[in-house]
Amino acid sequence: MKYSLPGVPSTLSRGTRSVAMGRLGMIATSQPLASAAGLDVLSHGGNAIDAAVAAAGVLAVVEPTMTGIGGDLFAIVHNAATGLTRGLNASGRSPSRATLDQLQAQGHTSLPEHGILAVTVPGAVDGWSQLLNEHGTISLEQALVPAINHARNGFPVSEVVARQWENEVQKLAEDPTTAAVWLPQGLPPEPGTIFRCPALATSLEIIATDGSNAFYRGKIAEEIARDAYRRGGWLSSSDLADHQSEWVEPIRTTYKDVELLELPPNTQGFVALEALNILRNDDLIKLGHNSPDYLHLVMEALAVAFADRDAHLADSAFVPDETLQQLISLDYSRARRDDIGHKHTAKSPLAHFNFPRGTGDTVYLAAADAEGNLISLIQSLYAGFGAGIVAGDTGIILHNRGSLFSADPSHPNHLAPHKRPLHTLAPAMAFRQGRPWLAFGVMGGDMQPQGHLQVLLNLLCFKMNLQEAGDSPRARYDPQGIALEAGITQTTAATLESRGHRIVEGLGFGGFQAVMIDPESRVLLGASDSRKDGLAIGC
Repeated sequence: MKYSLPGVPSTLSRGTRSVAMGRLGMIATSQPLASAAGLDVLSHGGNAIDAAVAAAGVLAVVEPTMTGIGGDLFAIVHNAATGLTRGLNASGRSPSRATLDQLQAQGHTSLPEHGILAVTVPGAVDGWSQLLNEHGTISLEQALVPAINHARNGFPVSEVVARQWENEVQKLAEDPTTAAVWLPQGLPPEPGTIFRCPALATSLEIIATDGSNAFYRGKIAEEIARDAYRRGGWLSSSDLADHQSEWVEPIRTTYKDVELLELPPNTQGFVALEALNILRNDDLIKLGHNSPDYLHLVMEALAVAFADRDAHLADSAFVPDETLQQLISLDYSRARRDDIGHKHTAKSPLAHFNFPRGTGDTVYLAAADAEGNLISLIQSLYAGFGAGIVAGDTGIILHNRGSLFSADPSHPNHLAPHKRPLHTLAPAMAFRQGRPWLAFGVMGGDMQPQGHLQVLLNLLCFKMNLQEAGDSPRARYDPQGIALEAGITQTTAATLESRGHRIVEGLGFGGFQAVMIDPESRVLLGASDSRKDGLAIGC
C-alpha cells in the first residue's frame, strides 16, 4: 500500500504493516484488547487522556507479565485547550524504613532482584487518577469498566504474553499465594487460553467505586501493608498513604525542525537528549541507514550518554539542576563528540555503575484526538511479574522497582527512605515547527532512550513512515557490547567488530508504539511494533 499525506513520506515496503489512520481519534497499544477499549472511549466522545487510562487499565489485566496496578507510571500530556505540555511522574518512593543498614541487617549486600525488599510504593493507580482529574472527561469508575470485565470474565492470552508468562514460571512458583493466582494449575496458560483473575477484578472494582484512595488509604492499602509485614518487608500503610504523584516540566532539545521532549530524573529520558545532541552536527544521511559508519557513531554517542546516566541518574532530589542542564547542553555535547572517533571505539572517562542488565518488562501506549490532545504513557512492573509476589488476597502483583537502588552509599541512587529509585521508564513526545506532532515510546529497559533515538532518526533522516520507523532493525548498546537485530548484515557486524565493538547476544530490542498528528491535514496516524501483539487503530 502506498500513500502520500503531506509531510509523511511513502516508503512502505511489502511485508510491513500499514500505518493506521483516523480523524476523530487514534490509539496505539501493545494489546488489541487495550486498543479496542481506548477506541471505544474515543468513539463515544472521550478524549485522548480518557482513552489512554481506559487502555492502561486493560493492559494491567491482559498483559500481567509486564504491567499492573502494583507498578509505576509516567506520562507526557499535551492539552490542546490550554496549549500546555506537562509530564506526570507517578513513580513511587521507597519505604520509610528502607536504609542500607536495614538491608545489611537482613543479610544483603545488594538489593534483591525480586521479593518484598524490592518493592517500592506503586504509583500507577494515582497516576490514572491524576490524569483523569487534570485532563480527562470521564471518571475513573467509567475508565476501569473494560479492565474489570476482562479480569472478571476472562481474556484470551496472546502469544507474546504466553511466552513471557512461561519465562517467569520459576519466580511465580516460589510463592504459594502468587502461584495460586497466576499459575492456577501449576502451569502458565497456553496462547488462546481464557484466563480469569477474580481477585484482581475485585480490587479494580474497589478502586473504581472508592477511587485511588482505596489503593493508598483504604482496604487495598491495608492488605498490601499487612502482607508486606508478614513477609518481613519494610512497606507500611503510612508509606502508601504518603504517596503523591508529581507534575513536572519536560526536558527538551531540538534536532532539525523537531523538538524532542523527555522527562527529567528519576527517568533516563536525558539519555536520548544527550545522544541526539552529540549527533546533531553529523551528516547521518550521508553515512546511510544502519551502515557500519552510522551504527558506530550512534552506539558511541549512546555509550557516552549511558555512562553519564550510570554516574548521575537518581531521584531528582539527588541530581542537582546544574548537573542535568549540563548533560543536555549543546556545549557539553560538542565536547563529548570530540571523544568519539570514526574508526575505533572510545574509552568513556566515566565508569559504569553496575546497572542490572535485561530487557525490562513494560507497556507503552499513545493516543490523540481530534481536538489536538496528545498523550504518551508508559507503565511497568519492571521485571516479568515484578517482585513475583501477590499482595495478600488482592490478586495484585507488586513491582520490583526498588531493585534498581544502589547499595553504594556514595552513589546518588543509593537506597534511602522515601526516595524514588532510578527509573528506566521514559515516555517521549516531539513537536514539529512548534506544534505537537508525535507521541512515541520504545519499551524494554535500557532500550527505551536508544529506541527513541533510532526511531526519531529513522523518521527525520531516512524519511521512513511511522510504521517503518518502528519496525526497522535496531541496534542496542550495552556496557558489555552491542546487539544487532536480524536484518542488520553480517558484513556490518564484522566491520563494527573491527572497530572495537563487541557483538553480544541475548538482549531484546523492545517494542514500539506511536501516534502522529499530520502537520498539514491533521489526520491522525498510528503504528504498533510488529515485534509485539499490539494494534494501532483510529476512528
